Amino acid sequence: MQIKLLPEKERPAEKAWLNGVESLSNTELLALIIHTGTKDKSALRLAEDVLGTLDGGIGELGRCCKEELTEIDGIGKMKACTIMAAVELGKRISTNPAGRKLSASSSEDVAALFMEELRYLQKEHFRSVLVNAKGDILSVDKVSVGELSSTVVHPREVFAMAVKKSAAAVIFVHNHPSGDPTPSMEDIDTTQRLVEAGQILGIRVLDHIIIGDGKYESLRRKGIIT
Repeated sequence: MQIKLLPEKERPAEKAWLNGVESLSNTELLALIIHTGTKDKSALRLAEDVLGTLDGGIGELGRCCKEELTEIDGIGKMKACTIMAAVELGKRISTNPAGRKLSASSSEDVAALFMEELRYLQKEHFRSVLVNAKGDILSVDKVSVGELSSTVVHPREVFAMAVKKSAAAVIFVHNHPSGDPTPSMEDIDTTQRLVEAGQILGIRVLDHIIIGDGKYESLRRKGIIT
């Protein structure tokens, strides 16, 4: 059924205007983003088709690539880009909350900053979070992107920006594409090597946080970093 044939109060845009976007279902929200249908399908039907391809529910939308989206009948390049743009905007909003000062005081706070950005990625991404003497986050350095199961990091690349910006400490963050944040022996060995390098440079390693799918592990909390 075309959206214009629905009762006015049941149309996603009108419903959102009257009751707020929080009143919409996932299908209705996605239909608003898709905006227009095709000759054969309404925007609501297209949204149903997109969500129907997600085995893990709406959270899996963050993993979709343009090739997967355009395989769905009625989703072309523009609609795929629009969907991916909305997902990316949500990630950026969640990792840059308004009025919140970035602090390295807790592993939970740091993990929350990176969760939506890293949890869906299919390769390991290694970040170095630079911290000043007051414990405030100065910046985030994108160190490397590895293969599906491993990230190769070298102290030279990891600490280059920390030295340049006179950081007092660093926190390392990387993701496990498997969704399981349990540290591997490679993670532990790499962390210990980086801690030793930091000691030589006078830059303290505060933590190494591994991001999984909706969960994380802190190597400081596990006693691997003291």
